[in-house]
Amino acid sequence: MSLPKNIASFIWHFIKKQPLGFFIVVLTGVIWSINEMFFPYFIKWIINTIANYHGIPKLIYHVLWPPLLLFGALWVMMELAMRTQGITLIYLFPKFRTNIRETVFDYIKHHSHQYFSDNFAGSIAKKLSELPNSCQTLSEIMFFNFVPILLAFIIAFALMANTKPLFAVLLLVWFIFHMGFTLIFMGSNNKKWGSHSDAVTTLSGKIVDILTNMLTVRLFARSKYESSYINQFQQDEMTKAHKAMWSVELMRFFQGISAIVFMIATIGTLIHGWINGWVTIGDFSLIGMLAFWILRMIWYMSYQLMIFMRETATVREALNLVSVGHDILDATNATPLQVQTGEIQFSNVSFSYHKGRPVFSQFNLIIKAGQKVGLVGFSGSGKSTFVNLLLRFYDLQEGQILIDNQDISQVLQESLREQIAMIPQDPTLFHRSLGENIGYGNLEATEEEIIMASKLAHCHEFIKELPEGYETLVGERGVKLSGGQRQRIAIARAIVKNAPILILDEATSSLDSITEKFIQQSLHNLMQGRTTIVVAHRLSTLSDMDRIIVFDQGRVVEDGTIAELIAQQGHFAKLWQMQKDGFLPEE
Repeated sequence: MSLPKNIASFIWHFIKKQPLGFFIVVLTGVIWSINEMFFPYFIKWIINTIANYHGIPKLIYHVLWPPLLLFGALWVMMELAMRTQGITLIYLFPKFRTNIRETVFDYIKHHSHQYFSDNFAGSIAKKLSELPNSCQTLSEIMFFNFVPILLAFIIAFALMANTKPLFAVLLLVWFIFHMGFTLIFMGSNNKKWGSHSDAVTTLSGKIVDILTNMLTVRLFARSKYESSYINQFQQDEMTKAHKAMWSVELMRFFQGISAIVFMIATIGTLIHGWINGWVTIGDFSLIGMLAFWILRMIWYMSYQLMIFMRETATVREALNLVSVGHDILDATNATPLQVQTGEIQFSNVSFSYHKGRPVFSQFNLIIKAGQKVGLVGFSGSGKSTFVNLLLRFYDLQEGQILIDNQDISQVLQESLREQIAMIPQDPTLFHRSLGENIGYGNLEATEEEIIMASKLAHCHEFIKELPEGYETLVGERGVKLSGGQRQRIAIARAIVKNAPILILDEATSSLDSITEKFIQQSLHNLMQGRTTIVVAHRLSTLSDMDRIIVFDQGRVVEDGTIAELIAQQGHFAKLWQMQKDGFLPEE
């Protein structure tokens, strides 16, 4: 998926999806401009007609009907245009925002695992939330203010030039000075509003981070510290807001001076012209009203520039979501992964998270179809990296990973992960119902299948005791459940998925001994006929494995059954002896 990276192209990309709606908006804006600028012309026409009429007063309508009729027709046309615009907007902008939100959300979902590790979820959500609204605001200012007002200026200039060219020259000189000065200020203001937008995004990310870790804040009694910590970012946001807003006020000060000078020059010249007989009362009313109205419009447009700059900075900041390319891409001719047996092969794999610090170097390993394999080793030995690479959360620097002789870099990522069920050590849940969380493993699962999986994972017992049963909401990340309950839900979810490859990352570590005994039997049944990888920190959980692979600094140092490895009195035997309370030490 490719999206435009600059603001104008990005917004235009979505405007093109609704050409008729935006054409109506522009057309009705043009009609509004015409009506606004021609209103003074009709006033002039009426005034001059009355001033030059010398007949019977009651018969004045005979000479006034042309301007009155045209004025009425134009007003009716404007009213119809405004109602058409209003009805169009009911459907136009909600769809516009939805298109942006859906497209950008789809783009974000394809970012790599590393991207989400490096960025605050709160900051990403804030940008995604603000982007559609800010794009709408920029479009509204452009189509409802800039385009109609600039057209109004052109009409006003033409009417003045047709009436008295001197006033058209005055208007043009003032407009060039006013807008030139405004654009000069905009360059500086854009940088300041961009800096402010960065500060707001950072502040939002920090707030979400603290709220996410509120349990830690309370456990360590750090409420005052967090208030002080967040205050640093609030002060930064406030300071940058002051700088940006002061710059705008300075711009408005000079704009106000230019407006005063323009009105004094226009009114003074009109009075001088009337005294000397080359300006009629009608001319006075036309030019005076045009000058005042166009001044008011340009002033309002200048005021909208502040909002335009602020929203531009917000959109520019939010476009970071799409300006960063995807790290992990499907191959051009990628096909769905077809798993028949589930054999896994790492062939000459080299990988490092950081340059010069390889985790694997020319690593080779074959896990046969249907084999149950345990991965053992200290933290940092390569177990988690092995799993991450198998799931293609990262791309290799060299080598291949094959599943049933299919290179996983050449298959669709979604199809790869559909064939693998993983039960993590610390599972997280959606803030949805228990039934939805379990059924997430298979969106086509029936209620009976969800309940059966729950029984096998031994979570049906506590679910049925809840007032709302399977409709109970679990809270953000599943905080309403205990660690053991979350883990059982994750196991049930994996059972429902029914994938040919199963990965367990110490899946029973949060369970009590009695529940673990029941779960181990369920997992034993789940493993049958599947290629199973168990990342073990508690070696006692490996008793059901066909094979144990011992990692050390990205290398396989031992490979065999538990009995064989203990008998060798090697690395695994030392780990077995070093266990305390059933878990491996960190080093």
